[in-house]
Amino acid sequence: MNRPIFCLLLCCLLFGALPGAARPQPAPDLRQLIDGLQLKYNRMTSLSADFVQLYTAPGERTRREAGRLLLRKPGRMRWEYQNPEPKLFLCDGKYVYEYVPEDGFVSRMALKESDDWRAPFAFLLGRGNLRQDFQQIETGVEAPSQAGNQVLRLIPKRNMEFRTLLLEVDPKTLQLARLSFVDAAGARSDFLFSNMRENVATNETAFTPPAGIEIRKF
Repeated sequence: MNRPIFCLLLCCLLFGALPGAARPQPAPDLRQLIDGLQLKYNRMTSLSADFVQLYTAPGERTRREAGRLLLRKPGRMRWEYQNPEPKLFLCDGKYVYEYVPEDGFVSRMALKESDDWRAPFAFLLGRGNLRQDFQQIETGVEAPSQAGNQVLRLIPKRNMEFRTLLLEVDPKTLQLARLSFVDAAGARSDFLFSNMRENVATNETAFTPPAGIEIRKF
């Protein structure tokens, strides 16, 4: 696990302005898109989606996983992986849990001590501010996975495990289609979303570890 899990929601851009220099302002259409995304996810209380995760690193074969995601304010996350093997990642707002049935136990870590690649999803729960958390936001950096969508590239202000965050959104509905990030070593994780539903009903037990399983603290 690598990074405080709540720099949050689409969260938390290296072309930063030099100290003392005025930062260039986004073009009007980009500015409107950023403001729309911020408002949309600030108002959202929860969402669910199917996801496909692709991990690509230099010299390695691409790894593919798939499952179901559930997010709920304030700070609840449930990642239920189904393929190629079942595993569960949870955050209850205070602790993060990871459960791989094959291991036979649940690992637990305090949220404030946890580092993890899922941190960028904090933005989706209204925990981040795109303008404040990123030093640069631009479009036109790569082709979208779906025609008509726009891809934003964001570079974080603070030193984080990832150096670039990419958000692919439908400019009309502002729905997120893909979230990707690249780390300093060039490894890339892409999350492709489908069947996304907003403001879904959730149960608190969805964010608690399986009953009867040993919990080991780390």
